[in-house]
Amino acid sequence: MSAGRWSDLMPRLLSAVVMLVVGAVEIWLGGIWFAVLIAAACGGMIWELVRMLAPEKTGQALQLGAMSAIAVLGATLLPPVWGMPLLVSPILGGMFQLPVAARLRFGLFGLWIVCAGFTFVWLRNEMGAAWLLWLIGVVVATDVAGYFAGKMIGGPKLWPRVSPKKTWSGSSAGWIAAAVVGAFFSEASGLGMGAIVLSVVMSMASQAGDIAESALKRKTGVKDSSALIPGHGGLFDRFDGMLGAAAAFLIFVTFLG
Repeated sequence: MSAGRWSDLMPRLLSAVVMLVVGAVEIWLGGIWFAVLIAAACGGMIWELVRMLAPEKTGQALQLGAMSAIAVLGATLLPPVWGMPLLVSPILGGMFQLPVAARLRFGLFGLWIVCAGFTFVWLRNEMGAAWLLWLIGVVVATDVAGYFAGKMIGGPKLWPRVSPKKTWSGSSAGWIAAAVVGAFFSEASGLGMGAIVLSVVMSMASQAGDIAESALKRKTGVKDSSALIPGHGGLFDRFDGMLGAAAAFLIFVTFLG
């Protein structure tokens, strides 16, 4: 097993520790502190998204990133009747600042980012830290198990045309790890065995988010959304799985909860 195969492990671990500490403190604080963190992350991802879709639009990338961060923060502080229009307004307005070819992708991915960010804040404030930690635990377990299983076991690729590094062994390991997280959460959530099923569904949604971002990067010809996080690339690279799970949980709560 070559050392190069694991060359990204140390920077990934160090960055992960920093993100874990910052995230843990913000989740514990909750309220406006957590909302500000999530809003800033969403703004950063919108900035990355514009840079991927229209690299020449540097000014618009900064502007739309800042406006999206403000919109996410504002939407968490306002009643839904005012918060939802505010949340989506930078994305809908921003579509017309970009080239025609980039508008649809910006609209779809931009709405995904801000709605998922809003969901994380809502989840912390309305359902409590335990539910938020469960969702994060599912995504992290999926990512970690998938990373190591993919490196050590390898095997057939899940979707080589879109995400060349993903394997069936890694994806399956992620589902199993998510089920274990769900088993620990089953009693606290009151869902029983349903927590295991829900955790696996969230794991699949997390992987779908990862694949969606990989497809976007392949389409735009970039390796990483940015270089903000050593070993992980950009915010969008690191949190695409979180976004996928958050979007799936929003659908679950809205239509099935």
